[in-house]
Formats: sequence, structure tokens, C-alpha cells
Amino acid sequence: MKETTTRKKRETKKEQADRILRILAALDREYGTEYRCYLNHETPWQLLIAVIMSAQCTDARVNIVTADLFKKYNTLEKFARADLKELEQDIHSIGFYHMKAKNIIACCRDLVEKFGGKVPETIEELTSLAGVGRKTANVIRGNIYNEPSIVVDTHVKRISRKLGLTKEEDPEKIEYDLMRVLPKDHWILWNIHIITLGRTICIARRPKCVECFLRDECPGCEC
Repeated sequence: MKETTTRKKRETKKEQADRILRILAALDREYGTEYRCYLNHETPWQLLIAVIMSAQCTDARVNIVTADLFKKYNTLEKFARADLKELEQDIHSIGFYHMKAKNIIACCRDLVEKFGGKVPETIEELTSLAGVGRKTANVIRGNIYNEPSIVVDTHVKRISRKLGLTKEEDPEKIEYDLMRVLPKDHWILWNIHIITLGRTICIARRPKCVECFLRDECPGCEC
């Protein structure tokens, strides 16, 4: 631990850049370079609704709920006209379902009335929708429009800090830090790879540092 701490303090920009390239290469070897989304969807608006629902809820739980939800509300217009209490009941097994149901209906109404039923592409238009912040907007931009974007969820925040790529706590500031140090062609992959790493090896409460293929590049390694 002493060696990694010393290395972190003395690391130059060139050394950090080289270390980041080694990290990205290791992630690519381990997880591949295919873009994938963990939320089941068939249309852009379904993904948007699923991401709104996923806040402080597991993707697995959201996928269970949307399996029936997207059959019942099989058009964007049906969501826009949904009864609030009924939709709350439909999604009650996920966290914060009162607010999420309200946001889903408001979001879908705006999609129908302001955007002609199309999920917008720009960060400004997306964040104008109810329940859509930068994280949700960047998920849409990356997965639907293949627009290079960095999604800062709990895994990305924790592990990016652990790897010494940011010292920030605020997700938006972390996003900008990562945009500065990561090559643009890996912005989307960073989220995909780091989520996988955080779920399987670098687990928040019990990191498996000894098993981690990034341990030699990680200043926060606990082994």
C-alpha cells in the first residue's frame, strides 16, 4: 500500500496518461469492446422510462417490472395518458415509485406534445424532461445515439476515485474530470466496464483486490 500511495503522489500527467492506457487495455481484454445495455428495451422511449425507474434500484428489478409494464403500456401515448395511482401500483415494487410514476407520465406527455413522440438527442432537451438528469441523459445519448458520453453512477464514481482519475464527489464534476483524461472512444465503454467491475470484483463493501486484474494500476488497492 505504501508503494501505491507514493506512486500516486508523484505521478506526472504523462505517467497518469500511460497508466490510463494500460487500464483501458486491460478492461478491453477482460470485458471486450461491445456496447451493451443492462436494461431491457426495444425502443428509445422504453429505455428512457427504464432508466428513470432505475434510480436507486437494481437493473434486474427494473427488468422484472418492465417485462409486464411494457406489455400493458405498449405505446408512448398510453404512458402519457396513464392514471397516476394505477401506474404507481404497476411499479410499486421499485423504490420511490410515487415520484417515478409522476415523472414517467410527465416525461411521456412532453415527448408526445413537444417532441412528436421522439426521444430527443441533446443533453439540454433531454434534461428538460421530468425525471431526467445528466446521468439519464447520457445513458440515452450513449445507448440510443452512440454519442460519446460518460455516465457517472455509483460504481463509476467510486472506482474512478479509487483509480485516482478524480478527487471529486459531485457526479457532474467527475464526469468532466473523466472527459479530460479518458479518450473519447472509451467514454461509453468506461461506464459499461466499470459497472461490470464494480458488480463482480471491486464490490463496494468487500473489494476482491487480490483477484483484480487492475490491482497493479490502482492507487486505492487494498491488498
